[in-house]
Amino acid sequence: MPFMIFFSTVPNIEEGKQIARVLVEQKIAACVNIVPNVISIYEWKNNIEEDNELILIIKTKKENSEILINKLKEIHSYEVPECIGIEIKEGSKEYLDWIEEITSV
Repeated sequence: MPFMIFFSTVPNIEEGKQIARVLVEQKIAACVNIVPNVISIYEWKNNIEEDNELILIIKTKKENSEILINKLKEIHSYEVPECIGIEIKEGSKEYLDWIEEITSV
């Protein structure tokens, strides 16, 4: 079974924890790491912006990708939340088995 890592930035720790809890409680993700102190420089509405954000590292099954993307759009405070997924090509069998177990309803 293919697995994914998704990345999404958030404006603060409270929102990061809230999103992480929803994704794990609803078994959309097995684990969400919250990494602080990410400086993001980007263009938004014709302005160059610079923000101190946090990044969520979200581990899930590939089959949950669409559900995860839609849930992020629903609960994220950003107008266009970052949601970028990368397929996991290698990993320990035990960890990947754990992701499968945790995200199976």
